[in-house]
This record gives sequence, structure tokens and C-alpha cells, in this order.
Amino acid sequence: MTSEKSSASPLFGGAVSIDGGQLHLHNPAALESSHMDALVWQAVFAEEATRDRARWMLWELGQLVGVRPASIHDLYIARGQGKCHGFTVPAINVRGMSYDTARAIFRTAKSLNAGAFILEIARSEIAYTEQRPAEYVSVMLAAALREGFRGPLFIQGDHFQVNHKKYAVDPATEVNAVKAIVKEAVAAGFYNIDVDTSTLVDLSHETLDAQQRLNFEVCVDITRAVRAEQPDGVTISIGGEIGEVGTENSTPAELEAFMNGFNRTLALEAPGVEGLSKISVQSGTSHGGIVLADGSIADVKLDLDTLQSLSKISRDKYGMAGAVQHGASTLPDTAFHNFPRTETAEIHLATNFQNMMYDHLPSDLKREIYGWLDVNAKEERKATDSDEQFYYKTRKKAIGPFKKKLWSLPADVRAELGATYDSKFGFLFTQLGISGTAATVAQFVHPPVQHRRAPDGTSTVVAAPDDADLSD
Repeated sequence: MTSEKSSASPLFGGAVSIDGGQLHLHNPAALESSHMDALVWQAVFAEEATRDRARWMLWELGQLVGVRPASIHDLYIARGQGKCHGFTVPAINVRGMSYDTARAIFRTAKSLNAGAFILEIARSEIAYTEQRPAEYVSVMLAAALREGFRGPLFIQGDHFQVNHKKYAVDPATEVNAVKAIVKEAVAAGFYNIDVDTSTLVDLSHETLDAQQRLNFEVCVDITRAVRAEQPDGVTISIGGEIGEVGTENSTPAELEAFMNGFNRTLALEAPGVEGLSKISVQSGTSHGGIVLADGSIADVKLDLDTLQSLSKISRDKYGMAGAVQHGASTLPDTAFHNFPRTETAEIHLATNFQNMMYDHLPSDLKREIYGWLDVNAKEERKATDSDEQFYYKTRKKAIGPFKKKLWSLPADVRAELGATYDSKFGFLFTQLGISGTAATVAQFVHPPVQHRRAPDGTSTVVAAPDDADLSD
């Protein structure tokens, strides 16, 4: 596949035109064609001028047809007020083969009339998958348009986390680094931000307020920075976190200590500024699951009572949507129907989709990736790790360096993986109760139109890639 190729052909076969820096769409159906595949390739792999033009086109096409980045805040506050219930929002970390993965998500959402779902990427994932926020938003928009999805796009910065070790050495620099990624992400269209300062909880203190103090004070600081960046007409959904995933389960007392401290501090430092819409807790899961020596995943004991009680407190006492559970993708299929039953607001799903991608890779490419890990991730290998454990834990780090090869897989490989994703997303969306939630989203979420100025002095290139076919 080439990253740039000139063409004199009309945009989208004449369905799109640009006049005086404004984009015009004459035939929306043309968006669901291989022309979109070509445009998203340009948005990711082309040289800078062509890339920026493609990203601008994707943004403007979304604005024209009603596929707009949006905040889920109003829906979550409505849930806190008892105006909607009975579903759990999946927040899906789209890591590898992002366009194909997101297309499967939108195909599923369209078939089930689902609207309450989130596409997200964590601070750490942005680095190792080599997907800066502007690229990520463009790919999600392209996937939605390609599949004919219509409705708000909830794009989220997951785990915008303060690193404990870096904070201990230089607090200001580490917090400013989080604020910098907030600024970049919001400018790109991330209108949902999960602030993770739970790394700063200090259990050496006697009282819960003292243990949570750095957590809620730094969370307030970053919350104010998020609010300063949000565009007119958008109230960004912000989540806090009280428990590090993989540690002890959270308690009602911890939640109340954090929320009371957060609300008290926010009211003092920024009166009238909107607070949090959800709270992440720990109830027994771990990121990526716990991989055993043979490569299998250990069973997890999920504390559903914790999720139910903390969600209820979050709604009844603080007006939020409820509790959020991270690290859920590697849970057994029998677990997922419990989340809407316990009125869990949101769950985060990541690693299992990466596992599914690796399961479908051609053996020669997988060997190449694992050879790369042997050299470039060897410092992460513990003396007790089996090969299966080492590759399982580190193979996410190869997604960025192998991005173009992953995007260029043969059509039959991508089609087989796409069908597997369709089945999995269909199951999850049904189990989580989000079928039919497009109407609920439309009731509470009204993203404003936000046109952007076209890049100056650039040409638009939408030639089809010549080494692979991204169409169905």
C-alpha cells in the first residue's frame, strides 16, 4: 500500500466538492465506499499536508451528516437523576487495526440501534500504538461514516494518569504532562476524559480523607484544566478514580472520602465549575487479565456487590451515572449480563480484542512481531516468565511499529477477523443492554456543530491504495 498517490479524479466520484474552503456533500451514500478507505489511509499514512487535509475532510463530513464527537456527560447526569437506566456503557480501547476494529463496532451499533458506547485510548496506548489524538479521532470518524452510522461519537481519553514515581520526583512536571495530553486530546475531539490520580492514594495515613487527599486535589487540578479546554456548547464528561485496578476492592467509605474531598476542593477553588459524571472503582479485575505460564487467563472473582453498592451511592448521593469497572474484557462471557443488572455505569474493554487480532495474524507476521519483542522488549521479561507470558504481556508494544503491516493484511484475513469482531461486539452489546439506546442518547445528547477551517495550501488526494483493498 502506498502512503500517497496523486489523482485527478473527483472527490468521492463527484459526491464531495470543496469550494472556498468549504466542503460540500452531494451524495451521502458515497461515503460508504472504497473512497472512504482511501481517505482514511491518507489521514494516517500520507505526508503532512495531504494527511491534514484528509483529517479536515473527515471532520467536516462528520459535521455535515451528524457524526460528531460528543460528550456523554448529559446522558450520565440524566442517569444520576434516574431518567434512564438498565444498561452499561462499554468503553472500547481500539488499539490495533483501528479502522477495521472500529468498523465492526459501528456495524454492530447500527444493526442493534445502539448509541451508548465509547471509543477510547489511554495515555499509555497513545504512545505504544502510535496513534496521536488527531489521528485517532479521524479513524473513528472514517469508520463510522464508512458503515453508515449516524449519531454522536463518544471518544474518550482513558487513564490520563499521573505516574506515581514521576510525581514523587517532580510533581509539577508530571501533572503538566497530563494537562498537555488533555489539551491535545480535547483539541482533536476527545470530549470524554478519565482522570486517573488514584496512583497518588497514600495508605500510610490513618484517615481515609488523608489517604485520598492527593488523589482528589490533583484530580481537581486536572479537572479545571479540562474545563478550560472544552469548546463552547460542550461539557466534557470527566471521570475520577479511587482504586488502582488489580489492588484491593474499593469501599463505600473510600468513595465518599474521595467525592467529599473532590467536591469540597472544587467548590473552593472553582465555584460553579461542573464536576465528575462517574467514578472508577476496583472490584476484582486486572488490566489484561492474569496470564498463566501456559498462556491461559486465570479466573477472576468479580465482586458484583461492590459494583452495585458503589454505583448506587454514586447516583443517590453525588448525582453521577455510577461506578466504572476497568479491565473487563478478559472476563468470562457469563459475567457480562451482571453489569446492567447491578446498574454499573460503564465498563472498559481492551485486551481481549487485541488477543483476537493476534489470533488471526498470519504465522509469518506473528513470528516477525515476536522476534521484534525479543529484541525491543527484553528488559520487561522476568526470570520466571514463560515465552507465552512474556509475549502476551508485551505484544501490545508492537502495535505501533507494525501499524502499517497490520493495516495492510490481506482482505481475507481482515474479513475473517471482522466477522469474529462482529460476533463478539454483538454479544457484548446485547449482554450490556445497549441495544436500542440510540434513542436514549438522542434524548439527552445534542452535540453542537463545529466546523473547522480548511488547511491552507494543501491538495486533496483520495486515490485508492494500490497494494491492498480496504473495502469489503
